[in-house]
Amino acid sequence: MPVPSRQSLQSDATTSTPLPTLRRGSQLFETERRLNAVLNNASVAIFLMDDRQHCVYMNRAAELLTGFGLEEVLLRDCPLHDIVHHTYPDGRPFPLAECAIDRAFPENNQEKGEEVFVHKDGSFYPVGFTASPIRDDAAKIIGTIIEVRDITEEKAAAERQRLLTNELNHRVKNTLATVQSIAAQTFRGHADQEAKQVFDARIAALSSAHNVLTEANWESAGLRSVIDRALAPHALAEVDTTRFRLDGPDTRLHPKVALTLSMALHELMTNAAKYGALSVPAGRVAVTWSLSSSDAGREHLSLSWTEAGGPAVSPPSRKGFGSRLIERQLPLEFDGSAVITYAPSGVTCQLEIPLTELGWVGQDIVAARAAE
Repeated sequence: MPVPSRQSLQSDATTSTPLPTLRRGSQLFETERRLNAVLNNASVAIFLMDDRQHCVYMNRAAELLTGFGLEEVLLRDCPLHDIVHHTYPDGRPFPLAECAIDRAFPENNQEKGEEVFVHKDGSFYPVGFTASPIRDDAAKIIGTIIEVRDITEEKAAAERQRLLTNELNHRVKNTLATVQSIAAQTFRGHADQEAKQVFDARIAALSSAHNVLTEANWESAGLRSVIDRALAPHALAEVDTTRFRLDGPDTRLHPKVALTLSMALHELMTNAAKYGALSVPAGRVAVTWSLSSSDAGREHLSLSWTEAGGPAVSPPSRKGFGSRLIERQLPLEFDGSAVITYAPSGVTCQLEIPLTELGWVGQDIVAARAAE
């Protein structure tokens, strides 16, 4: 399975004549022999295309991937697309003009992505590809080299992970529902139904935070999404949308940070709705935040909660669960700080959170090894 040179790549595209036989023992022969050995032992499928998008070379991995041998492909004398990429999985014809892989040649640009190929036996399989144009000494494009790998197992693993995450979320929701049921039985017959409502609201807030994380496979959560979800039960009930002002950049949060921040915002919002700015029509709440980096490169979140236009505020005689959760949990879990100020004009809260790096412990080491 000889590898054509750049010069022969262009001439073969129009003449369809066989490549010249190299003299055994010559330097060019030995170079080609070594190159063939490398390509045919590569695990990734490699295709070499001419300027008509006809395949003029494919390595052993490409033959195993597609089910077609090089001789079969050459005899077909048509674009490779018409052999291995001609049909969508739903049965519709796949025109060459819609093929992302073949855009590398006319657009003079490297293309990367995922597609679904058709095997010789008619079955479909997902692939990841990189298509790069080949240029001659005058920088003219004379063909395309395509690297392809079967990603069936990757897709299957991702689907298994998705199902596992959904099952985990389902079980967590069932656990929270069980806790609510136990609470309902515990509070039954007691006069203080308000305490039960507060408890149920906290469980609902925790459940909502879990939803945000599940949407991202529990890898991270968007800061803006966490804030929106935490405030949604109150914000969506307001006719006047100007009562809330949210301003700040988005970033990704570690799941643990996302859960804690969600609960803190829920407590602040609940207090504002019962006693603070949102308990009167003229009240307003502003949530603003900024991101900065420490000398060590670690991202830091500064978030301010500011109430205005509500009833006059005085410091409480004792701190409730919400205040303790906000002021104690952040320093305890993330080495951050939370300061609640009961100013007469309105409650303010300043959160300082050093953001935990995303990923699991040791992920950077594994990623570095994989890149070597």
